[in-house]
Amino acid sequence: MGLFSNQFSNVVEWNEFREDMIFYKWSNQEIKKGSRLIIRPGQDAIFLYNGKIEGIFTDEGDYDIESQIIPFLSTLKGFKFGFNSGIRAEVLFINTKEFLVRWGTGNPINIPTPQLPGGMPIRSNGTFSFKINDYIKLIDKIAGVKSSYFVEDVKLRITSILDQLLMKWIVKEGKDMFNLQSMSFDIAKGIKDDLDMQLFDSGMTITSFQIMSFNYPESVQKMIEKNASHSMIGNMNTYQQASMVDGISSGAVGGGGVASDMAGMMMGMNMANQMMQNINQASNTNQATPTQTSSGAATSSSSSEKPNFCPNCGQKTGEGNFCSNCGHKLN
Repeated sequence: MGLFSNQFSNVVEWNEFREDMIFYKWSNQEIKKGSRLIIRPGQDAIFLYNGKIEGIFTDEGDYDIESQIIPFLSTLKGFKFGFNSGIRAEVLFINTKEFLVRWGTGNPINIPTPQLPGGMPIRSNGTFSFKINDYIKLIDKIAGVKSSYFVEDVKLRITSILDQLLMKWIVKEGKDMFNLQSMSFDIAKGIKDDLDMQLFDSGMTITSFQIMSFNYPESVQKMIEKNASHSMIGNMNTYQQASMVDGISSGAVGGGGVASDMAGMMMGMNMANQMMQNINQASNTNQATPTQTSSGAATSSSSSEKPNFCPNCGQKTGEGNFCSNCGHKLN
């Protein structure tokens, strides 16, 4: 009897385990007397009988099905193995980990914008994570008719509607179409909520959704960079001076050596002189404020006044235009 019972013994386990497999259904054999159930870390095992959940086992380990599993099954707790009889039950193994998926738009998304009549073609990429959170819904919608399910299956389902959701939330949140990255958090949050609703009936939930970047056409990207550089420079004079400094620092003058160093020094001195002249001109303009005379003519407040003391010898001045002591001209 023992010889024949060993012949019918088998092991119920996840035979085809893969990191990207969401679930696996063991249903190709009959569970015999002496069979064992093996649950590995990161797995849950669900016993199904006639499509109905009989029991869910979440603790990893090696179990004797007759003595440790059957007593906890809803319908089969009184089942007794016979010499040549077994259970035609199914065991669904669930991968309990959180799956991380990278996504990217296959084609540019034309976002409506007043600046471009045909729309702004934008690409985007990022990541999203999901996991199984409702076994009953999973079995009802997917596992009831499939023997396995992969991350790629979920990715295809997500990316099929992702372009529409990107357009929806970019238009909704978009105030500056040329600076979408600053709004990526709010856009991603809206998309995550929508995707979570899409997977809700399948027993899965979106745990995170991230937008890594928005990519513009090359011509638009160059325009954005040029506009940003002009904004930082402020005015063209400073822009030209900064360009000269960049040329000197990068060795663009001459072919190197003494000639290049001298040319760089000359350019630097000329720039310094020009900057000093600009500062002096601005200072003189601010100081030479015109005053109004009694006749209405604008004159300089300092052009007609004589000093009370001679600036050359210190002698007190009189009514004349020259110092009576040293002859220095007073105005």
